[in-house]
Formats: sequence, structure tokens, C-alpha cells
Amino acid sequence: MYDINIVLHEPEIPQNTGNISRTCAATHSSLHLIRPLGFSLDDKYLKRAGLDYWQYLDIHYYDNLDDFFAQNPDALDCCYYYSTKAAQNYSEVVYPKKVFLMFGKETKGLPEDLLRAHYDHTVRIPMWEDLRSLNLSNSVAIGVYEALRQRDFAGLNEIGHLHEKEI
Repeated sequence: MYDINIVLHEPEIPQNTGNISRTCAATHSSLHLIRPLGFSLDDKYLKRAGLDYWQYLDIHYYDNLDDFFAQNPDALDCCYYYSTKAAQNYSEVVYPKKVFLMFGKETKGLPEDLLRAHYDHTVRIPMWEDLRSLNLSNSVAIGVYEALRQRDFAGLNEIGHLHEKEI
């Protein structure tokens, strides 16, 4: 299993999950999907959004939250729950070496019972005034790249190269 784990609780929009899949592949992070899913895994929008990155993806499926925690007991101590209802900023947390970043469904977020039970591990992404939330795939990218930044982007290519100019 990878050190950074992205957990989607009951995602509803295939394009978001496809985009997140691509982010996970590009950052060498695992993706965990907790059912029910709001789409079929054969969905053309899911596949299209993930482009040709599916072969690089480490993906796991669970029937519900209990199943997720039963299969990942270490997640209880190193999971951070992204929510607009959290008290601390995502960048104020020092993420452990092995971390699970959990995000809720697009329409409702994470269950409040879960947030209450782990409130000291809830984090939020600051937003202007009373806007409801960011797009799920954007939120995941912010979270995973903060964890990677804290690790100095270890293992990732940091420098690009231009192609030779044709004469």
C-alpha cells in the first residue's frame, strides 16, 4: 500500500472520480472508494476523465465505512477528514508518513457522526465568505499536494524539459 491514500466516501459524479483517479496515479497515491457509488465503474465519463492512467492506479473498493475501517485499521489513527465543517485549516496539519485523506460525497460531504467522532482530525480548505464548497477533484488535489509538499515532493519529477526546437 502507498503512503498517501485518498478515500472517497460515496462519490456521486463519475467525472470527479475519474479526475481524482488521474491525480492519484500522477502522485503515486492509492484510491479507496466506499460504496454506494453514484455511477457504474464502466461509466464512459469515469473512464474518459481518467484518460490512460488507469493502469497506474492502485484502487480499492469497500461496501461501507465499517468495511473500510475493518480492512484499514491503521486509518483510525492517521485519517484526516476534509469538510467545510472542520475547525482547522488543512495546511496547519503535519501529515504522518502514512496518511488517509477522506472526502465525502459531492452533495452532502462526510457524515456528521463521522466528523464528530474524529473532530480533532477534521480539516477544511479556506474559502471566501459563505460559499458552499470547492469541486471534489480540486479539493482532493489540494489535500494530496499539501501532503506531498510536506515531504518535499519525494519521488516526483519536479523539473520539466522543453523539446528541441525544430529548424
